[in-house]
This record gives sequence, structure tokens and C-alpha cells, in this order.
Amino acid sequence: MIVGVVSDIHCNVEGLKQALTAMGPVDRLICAGDSIYDYRFSNEVIALLRECDADVIWGNHEEMFFGRLGERARRQPGIDRSHLEWLRARPAELEFTLAGKKFLVVHSTPWMPRGDYVFPQSPELRRYGEVDADYVLYGHTHVPVVKRVGRALVVNPGSAGDARYGMGLSCAAIDLVADEARIVDYVSP
Repeated sequence: MIVGVVSDIHCNVEGLKQALTAMGPVDRLICAGDSIYDYRFSNEVIALLRECDADVIWGNHEEMFFGRLGERARRQPGIDRSHLEWLRARPAELEFTLAGKKFLVVHSTPWMPRGDYVFPQSPELRRYGEVDADYVLYGHTHVPVVKRVGRALVVNPGSAGDARYGMGLSCAAIDLVADEARIVDYVSP
């Protein structure tokens, strides 16, 4: 069983399409937040995530868009209201069991306050190992990570739509049988 992971698409539907092609066939697709940009909405990105039956959570950009300061952005003409309401109904984090493995999906951190940028070299990365999960998936940094921390395999797919820090666009594929993940780079910086 293969789980595909994307994050930080930021309204880039072409980046998302390339990620889906690059990771190959997956049994389940997860988006770890920031499918949109703080005050911009993408009907195309949300339609594609819905078409793929993706599990999607909110990131900090969804929080801004659906918060008080995003009121004007939500009234933009051309936004498909069914896509808007579908995204509004997504959770801030997700826990589930798949093939006997426990997953936790967050955008930044499972501890409060949320919003920390946990990079591969950050000492805070060890805190993901305190979570009761076999796989902890997160985004936010736009920098990929695959690291075993305690019993948890911690995976950040990087960004599927907004390359930063000299990184290209990337996504991740998790093989549940082999209990390993790989980062799939598909656009160079």
C-alpha cells in the first residue's frame, strides 16, 4: 500500500499535477495543509484534491483565509462555493489507522502553540517522536524530511507548489509494507 503526501501547494495546480505524476499511483493521497494561499483561492487545486479523494487538513494559509481577515478574499467572484465550503469543513489535523499503522497529520506541529518551523536540523524534530503514531506527516517548512524519531517515521514532503530556500518542488510516497518513505523531487529550483 502506497500513501502519497503533498503539502504547501499554495494554489499551484500545475505543481500538484506534476506531484501526482511524479509519485506514481497511490492508494491514498494526503495533503498536509496550505492548499491555497492566504488571500487567494484555487478552484482548480481544490477540484483536483477532491477528484483524488484526498485527505486534506488546514495549514496556516487556510486559517488566514477562513479567519476574520480573509472575509474579503472569500467574496472574490469566481470562487466555486462548493469547493469553498468543502475546504472550510476540513480539519486542522487528522488521525487515522491504515493497514494497522497509526497516522497523525499536522501542518506544523502537534504541540501548542502551533506554527513552529521545524527544519531537518532542528532539535525540535525529536518532539515528533513523543506522539503516539507510527507515521507523523507535516508540512509548513517547504523543506523535505524523512527521519525515524523513536517509533515514528516523520515525513515532510516539502512543497508541491512553492519552492523556497533553494529547494525544488517535491512530494513524498510512503510504502506501508516496506515501512519507508521517499521524497520525490520533480522541479529543480
